Amino acid sequence: MWQRVWEGLRPVDPFRSIKAALGLLVITSVVVTTFLVFVAIHSDTELRVITIFSIITSMLFMQFVSHGLTSPLREMTVVARAMAHGDYSRRVRTGRRDELGELAVTFNSMAADLQAADQHRKELVANVSHELRTPISGLRALLENVVDGVCEADPETMRTALAQTERLGRLVADLLDLSRLDSGVVPLNARRFEVWPYLSDVLKAASIKPGVAMAVPSHGRSRNDVHLHLDVSPPELTGYADAERLHQVVSNLVDNAVKHSPPSGRVTVRARQGATPESLELEVLDEGPGIPESQWTKVFERFSRGSGPAANGPGSDGGTGLGLAIARWAVELHGGRIRVAESSRGCRIHLTLPGRDPASG
Repeated sequence: MWQRVWEGLRPVDPFRSIKAALGLLVITSVVVTTFLVFVAIHSDTELRVITIFSIITSMLFMQFVSHGLTSPLREMTVVARAMAHGDYSRRVRTGRRDELGELAVTFNSMAADLQAADQHRKELVANVSHELRTPISGLRALLENVVDGVCEADPETMRTALAQTERLGRLVADLLDLSRLDSGVVPLNARRFEVWPYLSDVLKAASIKPGVAMAVPSHGRSRNDVHLHLDVSPPELTGYADAERLHQVVSNLVDNAVKHSPPSGRVTVRARQGATPESLELEVLDEGPGIPESQWTKVFERFSRGSGPAANGPGSDGGTGLGLAIARWAVELHGGRIRVAESSRGCRIHLTLPGRDPASG
């Protein structure tokens, strides 16, 4: 109750309202002038002297109050000019409790967002440069060796060159997806589908057959020792999602799971009915070293490969660091959620797709 009373008094609190402070300024000036006129009437002091003195007093009081009101605005102007020249580290003081104090807090929040965006831009340029340089340098060195006669253009050499080219192609494709993500112009063409045939086709498109060994490029080699298990229950389960975007999600998650799986490891793709009709609960589980809990949210950031054993596991080299970021984008585009879930062994990625919006019919 007292909180509501206190908030109700805010319009007349000069410490929390500029309007109340200006009203107090006017009232104080009138009171001071009236008091001095009353003194002049009941004394031998001339009225014009009292008038001049009252004007000077009112001006001094007005200067004091106006300085306190405008100093945050001047400070914001200085900081804004610094930001215009690329310095996003400066902030304004936030000790006030009135509207200017709220504006200062909002201003600092905006400055922090701009600083983070500028830092992200710099990191993005640096990471893209590094990611592009690695396969290009490897491909160039290989071709130079072929031209100089150091090595022959045999099938093994061409396979190595092809692996570098494919890595470069994956990075360019991921960067195009990232550009669509930032532009926010990607349409969502959701439709109803049967989960088992769909996931089976997605895995076949990635040259993976459920329940059997698979060959997935890693370090320029093929992994033929990882087994995949597709678990859909009930078998007639249906969902509602954009087929192309969901394909990106499943492919990226399975690819990461395979890369970090131990020899003769097992990767499980599991699908279950969600809380509402045509909603889905999907999981991808592996038997690798897992992801440290401190990295559970960071692995979905752009160019993040995490840290710890998983970062150095099989297949950890050669990834673009964009797969999970794109997967999160595709899931959130559906209004769903993706996260790293607890698991007794390996890594468990859990995602939820909400299905059809009831309001859409």
